Amino acid sequence: MTAAPLISRVMDIEKDWIDYNGHLNMAYYNVLFDRGSDEAFEMLGMGPTYARERKFTIYTAEVHVCYVQEIHLDHKVNVSFHLLDWDAKRLHAYQEIRHVDGWLAATSESMSLHVDMSGPKVASFPPDIAANLEAMHAAHAALPRPERAGRSIGIRRKPA
Repeated sequence: MTAAPLISRVMDIEKDWIDYNGHLNMAYYNVLFDRGSDEAFEMLGMGPTYARERKFTIYTAEVHVCYVQEIHLDHKVNVSFHLLDWDAKRLHAYQEIRHVDGWLAATSESMSLHVDMSGPKVASFPPDIAANLEAMHAAHAALPRPERAGRSIGIRRKPA
């Protein structure tokens, strides 16, 4: 688990995802980010089997998406996953959707919670998952901090 960042499989764009403007509808960027996260969570030991057998899962608490360049039906993309930070109960991740030719389409920064499904309630990661997160975090620590990470949203006004 030393890939830094993790890169998803190549994904196709589905016809029903294209909106009346002729490009990928904004909601489906999030579907692509989610599928990329699912691949990363599976590598960390937190995939569907984890939820089914151990009754823990990941909930997204907050997301900030930046749409950089349009995606069209004939495009193929992949999604990166960069674990920026983590603690006993949370993950802070940064992702990029890139066209297979390398250009940036969108970014996503998220805060996710580890959840005990019996509550549901936020819970600490079990030791084996914490060890996987530590290994990924160590591998990703060598990456430069993404320029788009930590951005805020607001209208900037010039002083009067």
